[in-house]
Amino acid sequence: MQIALENDSEVEAMCVMANQVQDIIKISEAMTYEKYIDDVLNLIVTVTATITQIKTCSLWLIDKRENPWTIRLKTSRGIDTDLFYHKSLALNQGVVGMVATYKKPLIIADVLKDRQFKEKDMARRSGIVSMLGVPIVYKNDKLLGVLNCFTTKPHEFSKTEVNLMSNLADQAAISIFNTELMVRAELAKEELNTHDLLMRANNVLMQQRKIAADEASDWIQQCSDASCMSLRHVAEAILLTCPVPHNTSYFS
Repeated sequence: MQIALENDSEVEAMCVMANQVQDIIKISEAMTYEKYIDDVLNLIVTVTATITQIKTCSLWLIDKRENPWTIRLKTSRGIDTDLFYHKSLALNQGVVGMVATYKKPLIIADVLKDRQFKEKDMARRSGIVSMLGVPIVYKNDKLLGVLNCFTTKPHEFSKTEVNLMSNLADQAAISIFNTELMVRAELAKEELNTHDLLMRANNVLMQQRKIAADEASDWIQQCSDASCMSLRHVAEAILLTCPVPHNTSYFS
């Protein structure tokens, strides 16, 4: 069963409120979810630079949203990320792609002389010469990304240095994997919260308009369609604009 929206001004007011709610939620979600992973990644490159005493590092993560998968530059230390021309590479492209594909450490004595190294302009402007790249792999099979370090002078990376970087990458994999689990848990929690918001908004409409549950649901859906906003944002707007009746049960 469908019910008509009462008037254009009501729809317009709801659209304005829904837009405002959407902006607030978008900012909040971006700050929350991106902050989790960004803080972890920045900490990883900082710790890597401190422990290895190599000031220039970069970290790339696998982007599974692309088809086929790509590997994307996420953070760096000692290099301006704006200097990177390729901030996203295919898994078979460049030295970063090679490390990701073969899941093995890669040493380059001089990046300017290596055909596979794509960021030669960045290397010249940053003054980097030698490179060590190691895969970030969780429990020996789940590829998450690549961790690189660079020197500003020719350097022969020792076996000890390679092992140290590999161990750091292993610890990074654990941190990244656990952070992704936490984010997924937060998203699942958010879905439950959305369901709760819809139930609450539905109940408020039932009380305010003296309508049945299915009519209230239809009203929310129509507002969503008319405003091009998600059901959640419409529910938020309803709860902000309509006073909640006393002694209201959201599960009646």
